Amino acid sequence: MSIDLHTHSWFSDGTKSPTELVDLARRSGVSALSITDHDTMDGVAEALTAGSEHGVEVVPGLEVSVVHRKTVLHILGYFMDMDNQALNAALAVLQEARDGRNEEIISRLKKQGISATVRELKEISGHGQTGRPHIAKLLMNHGMVRSIPQAFDDYLKKGAKAYVPRFAYSAEEAIALIRDAGGIAVLAHPIQLDRSLSLLSSLLPVLRGYGLVGIETFYPTQSKKMRKRIRKFAEKNDLLLTGGSDYHGEIRPGTRLAGGNNVFVPPELLEKMKIWLAENL
Repeated sequence: MSIDLHTHSWFSDGTKSPTELVDLARRSGVSALSITDHDTMDGVAEALTAGSEHGVEVVPGLEVSVVHRKTVLHILGYFMDMDNQALNAALAVLQEARDGRNEEIISRLKKQGISATVRELKEISGHGQTGRPHIAKLLMNHGMVRSIPQAFDDYLKKGAKAYVPRFAYSAEEAIALIRDAGGIAVLAHPIQLDRSLSLLSSLLPVLRGYGLVGIETFYPTQSKKMRKRIRKFAEKNDLLLTGGSDYHGEIRPGTRLAGGNNVFVPPELLEKMKIWLAENL
């Protein structure tokens, strides 16, 4: 059986509820699951309840976009205390910044003759936070684009017609928040940071100094050869290995949870994370 420590629910930009994700994990043979929604842990409590009912271990998690020396990174956090006041206050700042960004993007779209509204955007997102994938759906509804990738290319990615930057914590700040809330900080999908992986040699020692504990090694688009290289970086920097599917549901057609024909994530990786927690926190 595989584990899957990187998934998203409708509390950020996924399309399934936490309960539906846990049930899918049970049916897919995934023994342990973490819902790592962007900038929020709002779906964790529901997932924990569903996990106890379906016999799936649920690991509290989240994913935060951060900046390190003008480079955008994604940091995954695991096992944080959901009631930690400092973490929740920091996440509230990110959520407010996200809402402000959405409003500015909608304003820019209106100036380009697209009759979109924030209310319409909220109807599309339905639950939890609203972000650029939901705006991409809005653009599809208005017939401006044919797909979500085209929406990002034409309107939403950096340098595109309606792109708006938003506030982000530094990598050092985010890692500290996760650590101080009793969690483990992990660098997400290094392949998306740099396809050559050449940045890791200089980046990982710095992040390790901030308190980084792991690196996402098992990931659908990271080949066996890449995983081998990432393992060497992990060994050199004394980092744990983690992995997951980055499953979002119907917003990314053709994707599935870890295991089966998708990336396999060894269950023993989770046990090593627990051992690290017991020995270090």
